[in-house]
Amino acid sequence: MPLWLSRDDVARLLPMDEAIAAMEEAYALLAQGEAVQPLRINMATPDGSGSLLAMPAYLGGSVQRMGTKLVTLFGANPAQRGLPAIQGCFALFHGEDGRLLAMMDAAHLTAMRTGAASGVATKHLARPDARVVTLFGAGAQAETQLQAVCAVRPVERVLVVARRPESAARFAQRMGQVLGIPVEPVREPVQDVAQAVAAADILITATSAHQPLFDGAWLRPGVHINSIGAHTPDARELDDATIRRATIVTDLTSACLSETGDLVQPIQAGLLTPEQIHGEIGEIVLRRKPGRTSSEEITLFKSVGLAVQDVAAGHRVYQRARAEGVGLEVALD
Repeated sequence: MPLWLSRDDVARLLPMDEAIAAMEEAYALLAQGEAVQPLRINMATPDGSGSLLAMPAYLGGSVQRMGTKLVTLFGANPAQRGLPAIQGCFALFHGEDGRLLAMMDAAHLTAMRTGAASGVATKHLARPDARVVTLFGAGAQAETQLQAVCAVRPVERVLVVARRPESAARFAQRMGQVLGIPVEPVREPVQDVAQAVAAADILITATSAHQPLFDGAWLRPGVHINSIGAHTPDARELDDATIRRATIVTDLTSACLSETGDLVQPIQAGLLTPEQIHGEIGEIVLRRKPGRTSSEEITLFKSVGLAVQDVAAGHRVYQRARAEGVGLEVALD
């Protein structure tokens, strides 16, 4: 019978090292043509306050699974209703006979696979001696982003920039205790933010911003950037200077060219061509294309999120759940 797995189940069954391994496998299979990855469906509410996303995918190879994630995004939920901004569920099916294997909470699955994706990119693109992280954002996505980069690099210091100083302070206190390293909130004045950007060996943008977060001229040579926000054509986290200076790697180029203003807008303005995008992270995992080529190179991983990530992560959760006897078996007929 199919398993029902709660948020707590998913959190226990998907530690960050497992999630990073699952993302690396998913990107490799995608690059090898052993995956089916349609563009996601994004349906907004009439007033624009929220949206429903449907994300189906299939992974072949040793995985042989397919699945669909249904997720709602309501940005005002935390402040106005005391509810998470991201809610939803993920259904995992057998890839050979179509059997429903599991239904599981999607919020934690999404946060973990998104963080782990940046973990894979950081592993292959950041300098090995990267020690200072500057993080824009202080939500659930920011937490797993930080956990992932700390899992693959010897991070010693973290600077946190958020729209609300109190959010940055709470996040810094909590994550400092979790990671056992200094995590410091950054004040709002431009000079302080500029200094935080200039200090970064790894820079993460995990926000809902619609306008660029910083001046790309502030970036130091050799920095690696993980940009996971701006998943609509009218939204940007990165300015033109950042795009011009960076070697750009995507999770899936066709999706990024359709969905993120960080690339769509510079292309429309004639500042970037699709041919200037270096490649996809799966090609770098498979060593079909080089990752970082010098200590001075600025690298950028632009991610809009892929359904193959959910299938890979859900597969790992399901495997461990069966092995450990976790979850509630539910008959649907």
